[in-house]
Amino acid sequence: MRLPTLKTSLVIAGVSALALMAQACAPTMTHHGYLSHDAKPSTDIKVGDTQAVVLDKLGAPSQTSIYNPSEWYYIDQTSMKMTYKQSRVTSRSVTVVNFDTGTQTVATVKTLSLADGRDLTPNPSKTPTRGRSLTALEQVLGTVGHQRLSNDQDRNPGNNRRRE
Repeated sequence: MRLPTLKTSLVIAGVSALALMAQACAPTMTHHGYLSHDAKPSTDIKVGDTQAVVLDKLGAPSQTSIYNPSEWYYIDQTSMKMTYKQSRVTSRSVTVVNFDTGTQTVATVKTLSLADGRDLTPNPSKTPTRGRSLTALEQVLGTVGHQRLSNDQDRNPGNNRRRE
């Protein structure tokens, strides 16, 4: 039996390292929300079905509307994450089932996709809160001395410093 040469060993080690690095770059797929194994909410539910039939076919909804409890949502989302990158949503399906409030039967079924979603940007301005900014020394010492500002001294919440 002949031992491999140094050159052959280095080639094998290099190929193994490349294979491991390529495997580390494989995306990780995650699935969130309604897990439908064989159910297709948009085609299984028909107008006129009762709530019991919908619960039997699809199970409990992912979410119900706060303002209209007769509106059920079945939400399904798949995301992909590469090793060092932020995760990215690859697909989303939201099935909205509206029930007639009088008869408790399905009035409409609507399916929304990822393209129907909207990006929301939060308002960058901050609401001032009651209180005042603390210096580093005040934060370290905490409530030593228990000095407080009365309401008439606190004219600009969030930006006042201790007055001595």
